[in-house]
Amino acid sequence: MTHLILASSSPRRKELLEQLSLSFDIISSSVDESQIELTDPEQLVMELAHLKARSVAATSFSSAVIIGADTVVSIDGKILGKPVDQEHAKSMLRQLSGRKHQVFTGISLIECVAGKQPKVLTDCRKTDVWMRSLSDEDISWYVDTAEPMDKAGSYGIQAFGACFVDRIDGCYFNVVGLSLPLLERMFRQLGYHLMTDFSAQRCGDHC
Repeated sequence: MTHLILASSSPRRKELLEQLSLSFDIISSSVDESQIELTDPEQLVMELAHLKARSVAATSFSSAVIIGADTVVSIDGKILGKPVDQEHAKSMLRQLSGRKHQVFTGISLIECVAGKQPKVLTDCRKTDVWMRSLSDEDISWYVDTAEPMDKAGSYGIQAFGACFVDRIDGCYFNVVGLSLPLLERMFRQLGYHLMTDFSAQRCGDHC
């Protein structure tokens, strides 16, 4: 049986795969993201997603598909990653306040078969997001919740941050951190049916 491995410790990505009732393991990658100096957000997230998947695939699996993913926020051509401290988070939220920005998430799939990697596929999805105008009180309250501290752009659309998002154009799940429609399409390109081949029920019947 082919195993599904998520090369990410992100609780949001874990929750999204669980939402599809998939059976999977989590193995965090050892990629040092600070060493990648690409300035184009689409290229950056695809490169990091691939490096994360490759890092985990290198540990050798007899039969598995590895999912690597990376998300960044971009505004005015500037990439916003995760904040380093509360003041950094507040600064990013001020930049996003009342404006449109883009969220890019890259996904990389690596198929492992008998110690080899016969299939590798990497792609990216972009979503436009409009954030309403935020007061200093809004920003201070939000940062005090600690929700922004582990999120690209210093906000999460799936929790408290949802109150700040006016509208989006594109995939909602992409903003959370993993575009499920793109993921499903990529698995089909590799020759798999995501919800059938990796369902928790199927694993329970055969594992």
